[in-house]
Amino acid sequence: MRLSRKTAAKIFAAAGVFLAAGAGAADMKIGFVDAERINRESTPADQASKRLEKEFQPRVQELQRLEGQVKAAQAQLERDALTLGENERRKREQDMSRQIVDMQRKQREYTEDLNLRRNQELAGLLERANKIIRQIAESEKYDLILQEAVYRSPRVDITDRVLKALADSK
Repeated sequence: MRLSRKTAAKIFAAAGVFLAAGAGAADMKIGFVDAERINRESTPADQASKRLEKEFQPRVQELQRLEGQVKAAQAQLERDALTLGENERRKREQDMSRQIVDMQRKQREYTEDLNLRRNQELAGLLERANKIIRQIAESEKYDLILQEAVYRSPRVDITDRVLKALADSK
């Protein structure tokens, strides 16, 4: 199994903290925060999701309208195919192809814009969560708080406290 440089650096950093602590490692206070839970369950994440849904709803409706138009054009072409002249059939097929290409372009733009906005919202959430994590670490004298771990004991998991603090902060 190959580790990415980023993962290997995190492992070495954590190992370095433990080695540097030396004899005092038994007294070391360690915490863990589940970043995925923060992204899924926090009040600000829920609020961001609702904002994004509201912001992008008109575009979703437009895409649904375009999809309906394409399906209607396809159905009409299938019904009329036997009675249409060659030129008229080709013209309708080309019109329908242009509609499909336009719809696909708008779907790609929608997906790209939604992903960009979602990443912006998550970055803001991460910034708020990290500020709260630092406050907890300083006030409760944690030596190390991890956000990624192969294993963690539930007794070092402070995610619920971070979620509560995020909900309480506006």
